[in-house]
This record gives sequence, C-alpha cells and structure tokens, in this order.
Amino acid sequence: MPRTHLWKPMLIDPRLGDAEDDIASTNSRSLVAIGGRLLAEISLPKLFLAWIMLIGLPAILLGLAPLVILGWATTISAQVATALAGFWSLLILGGLLILAWIGGKPVLRAAEQSFWSLNALAVQPIYALFREGLRHIIGKLGPDLRPRRHTHLYAIAAVGGGILVSALSFWFVTLAWPASRWVGEAGDVLTPHQLIVPALANAVVIVGCYVMGAALVWAIADAALGRPADLMVFSDMPSEARSWRVAHLSDLHAVGEQYGFRIESGRIGPQGNERMRRVFDRLEALHTEHPLDLVLITGDMTDAGRSAEWAEFMDIVAVYPGLAERTLILPGNHDVNVVDRANPARLELPTSPGKRLRQLRTLSAIEALHGDRIFCFDSEAGRLGPTLTERLAPYRDDIEAFADTGGIRQSLRLAQIWDDVFPLILPPKTDDGIGAVLLNSNAEAHFSFTNALGIISVLQAQDLISAMERYPHAGWIVALHHHLVEYPTPAKAFSERVGTALINGSWFVRQLRPFAERLVVFHGHRHTEWIGQCGGVRIVSASSPVMNPVQSGSVSFFVHTLAVGGGELKLAAPERVKVNLPDENGQESAGPPPPVDRAGSPPIASMDPEHRR
Repeated sequence: MPRTHLWKPMLIDPRLGDAEDDIASTNSRSLVAIGGRLLAEISLPKLFLAWIMLIGLPAILLGLAPLVILGWATTISAQVATALAGFWSLLILGGLLILAWIGGKPVLRAAEQSFWSLNALAVQPIYALFREGLRHIIGKLGPDLRPRRHTHLYAIAAVGGGILVSALSFWFVTLAWPASRWVGEAGDVLTPHQLIVPALANAVVIVGCYVMGAALVWAIADAALGRPADLMVFSDMPSEARSWRVAHLSDLHAVGEQYGFRIESGRIGPQGNERMRRVFDRLEALHTEHPLDLVLITGDMTDAGRSAEWAEFMDIVAVYPGLAERTLILPGNHDVNVVDRANPARLELPTSPGKRLRQLRTLSAIEALHGDRIFCFDSEAGRLGPTLTERLAPYRDDIEAFADTGGIRQSLRLAQIWDDVFPLILPPKTDDGIGAVLLNSNAEAHFSFTNALGIISVLQAQDLISAMERYPHAGWIVALHHHLVEYPTPAKAFSERVGTALINGSWFVRQLRPFAERLVVFHGHRHTEWIGQCGGVRIVSASSPVMNPVQSGSVSFFVHTLAVGGGELKLAAPERVKVNLPDENGQESAGPPPPVDRAGSPPIASMDPEHRR
C-alpha cells in the first residue's frame, strides 16, 4: 500500500492524474475532439507511405496480374501458331510454358492475396458503414416501432446498404474503365512506370465488378438473417451428461503502473489493478466452493499491450495456480492494435516492429498459460496440427532476439507466425465432449484511432468449420474478442456502432449457422452484458468487471454451465457472481462476499420486453 501519510501536500497530486490521462478517453472526450487532434498531429508522409503499402501496392499487384497472365497467353498463342516453322519455335514455346508454370503460381497467389486485402481494407468496411448507418437512422427515427415492423426495416436497411455500395462500385468501374488495359506487351518491361495507372485502373475494375454483385448477395443474406434478439429460454442440464462450468471474463485492461489509468476511461475509471485482483480473489473462492472447468478471458487482458502491463496481468494470474491452469485467453484490440496509449494520432507503418512486438507478447502469454493444451490447425491436412508450444519452438531464439533488438529484418521473418497459429483449438476430451476455439478477430490497424475494428479471416473460418466437422458429436465454445452483431438496443452513438464493429460479423454468423445447435459464441469488446441469438446462433457477451461502473458497491461477472445432450450443446441460465469493492473512502464492505445469484433474470440488452423476440 502507498505510504500516503508521508506525502507533503502538492499543487498537483500525481496520484490523481491530470489532463494527460484523459487525452484519448472516449468517456471524457468526444470522438470529434479526438479526431480533430488526430488530424492536427498525424504525420502526413507516414500516412501516404502507409496508404501505398496497404492499398496502393496490393492494387498494383492485382491490376498487373491480368496484364502478365494475358500477355503470356497472347505470346504463347502466337508461338503455337508458328510452332511448325521450326525447332527454335518449339523450343521457345516450351521455355515459355515452363516459365509460366513456375511464375504463374506466385502471380496468381499475389493477385489473390491483394484482392482479399483490398476487400477487407476498403470494401467490406464501406458496406458495413452504409448498412449500419441506415439501421442507425431507422433506430433513431422509429425507436418505438413494433418488433415485426422493426425487423422488416432492419432487413430493408441491409438491402439498401447493398444497393448503395453496388451503385457506388458501378460508378467507380465506369470511371476507371477508360484507363484500364488488360494485355501486357514485351515493351512494357522497358517502361514499367507506365503500367502504374493501368494497373490501378484494372484493380478498381476487378474489385468494383466483384463488389457490384457481392454487395447485393451480402445484403440479401444479411436481410434474411434477421435481427439479433435476447435469448429468453435456457436449457435444463441433462442429468446423465457431464457439464462444464465456465467463468467468462473480458476486458480487464491491466495497466503497468500503480496509479495508472485506462485509455478509454481516463480519470473517470479505476486506477491500478486492484479491481482485477479482487475479481481473481472472488474467482478463487468460487472455485474452491464449486470447481470451475474453464476461465475464459475474451481479450483485452492489457490496456495497450505493453510489457509492464503483461507483467502485471501474469503476476496476478500466477497467484492463483488452480485458476491459471484452467484459463484460456485470446487477443483483443488493446493487446495488439494500440500504437500509442497517449497519442491516437501516432501512425505505425506496416513494417514497423512495434506491432510485431505486441503480437509476440500476446502469443508469449497465451503459450505460457496453455501452450501445451491448445493446438494449431493444419489447414492442408484438415486436422489438428502441433500444440502452440511445439509450433513456436523452432522460432524461440528468433523471437527472443527480436524482443531484444526490435529489428525490421527479424520482424519480417516472424511475420507469418501470428497469422498461422490461429485458430487455436482446445479439442474435446471425448467424442461427445466440449471443445473450445480461440479466434483472432483483430483487423490490421496501424494507428490507435482505428484500433477497435475487427474482422474474421476466411482461412480462420474454414479451419474452425473443419475442426468442428472432425468432432461431429461434440459441443463447441467459439471465442473471439469482437461482437458479431449489434445488440437489440443499439449503441447511442453511431461512431461506437461502426468504429468498434466486426466488419464481416454477419458473414461469420452465416458460416456458423449450420452448427448453431452445437456451439455457443463468447465475446467481449463492448463491455456490454448480453445473452442472445442471431440467425439461431447463441451469443454471450461479457461486461468488464474492471471498466464497468460500480453498482451498489460491487461489480459482477457470469459463470455459465454447458453440457452436450441429444446432439446439442445446452446452455443453462447464468450465475451472476458479485465482487465487493471498497467505497470512495477505501472502506471495505462488512460481511462475506455476496452469494452467487442463480435465479436472477438473464442479462439482456433491451429493457423493452417487445424487443426481446
């Protein structure tokens, strides 16, 4: 405890913080104010270079692909036409075919990667912006609409967003088409700079043509998905089935200083990590009384992914070895995407080692807690691969050297590790048991202002589905950080609704629908307590026992009971666990910890019963 009685009164008491602690707090400042500071301080040369690396180069690679491929095809067809002219023509034709075979695969692979990179960075966010914008307007204009009418308008907003994006794409295609060129020539090798404009125009046409159709498909699929709704019916646990008790925590936001404040809450929120210690104290007492099977923390273990914050988090967990061996963690946006906790305008280039350091710190913590129990997935073989510990073993020396020096070369060598390890699989112990899948839902963000966006890669979704198909009788906990869908009672601010979204959340829900009876999705991110469903997929959202306001002298979290029975994963009504906190004067509440509330109403995001259907 700090020896406050030895302090001489100071003009500015550092223990109370100051304006600098609120500089990026969304609780203390509007996003407009934060955004204005960003525009004033952002490095324009860095922004331009980042745009070139993230959008410009992928667009050029994508646009060059048809020039190269069709150029090869034209050359080969000409050689075929004159192949009977002699031996040398046949020899040249054979050489061209060999070079096309060797070089064609990398060209196609680079084009494919560039296409999906542009789709994730530029296309899907615009569609999500339009769709959620229309839904937000509907929510504001008609807050008292009856559920059926609101559902119809919700679907219409999705279709409207798709039509707007499709029309915008058509407009871009018509603008870019005159500058496009599709067949390369041998002389282009001597003037490669003249290919930049045609390549960019080709990329606009390719992506635009895809989006014209895809946006309408997305919109119709989203409209058919229906509105999210509160889950009003929970399951009775089968007496013969083995049940799992899962304590669900999220967004603990460990800070690295005794008097440190959190980025989002600033001086309004808690200082230090005392709340987190109390949460684990309560968990330990609960576990002693009624053992837990799993402590699931769905991201944001730290406030900005710094070494001191991870040290604080790991030190707290280490005090409770019985809980540590049951704890699963996964990356949140604050763990990997916050470039500078004090300056949201600071931009980080894609080649910067800072992001790689944050990723590897996160992987190091995951591996230390449960690296020998969770498995990477072998996409090519369609089965479980090595454990995370085994996967990282060949790179240990490189990782340690990179953590020590932070070199760009080492960062590039280690770049693929982060993408390759996810999803992480905790397989069921029996064919009809319960397994867990840990996903990385963080979008590639390179400055703090956009750190909260999320996306699920196609490869992760495919591996998740393959893992579930290998255990057709098992139940699954699908865990990620970002919320899949907007809650029944949406965010008050549009910036909160879009700025923190899982960009392709509706698409991901559609991928999960065929397995809806065998899985439950757990997430955090928005610090909102909710249990609901969308498209038949059950979704559990955790509040933050550290960040959320204190109510009646306590904060709370939930323990969920799950079991497999009749080919389904059963979800029982949750148990609310309260954690006593001292009052403003530091006085502890008298008596034992509050009892677990096993009969409380389920957590819902809508206070209006009509909105729960």
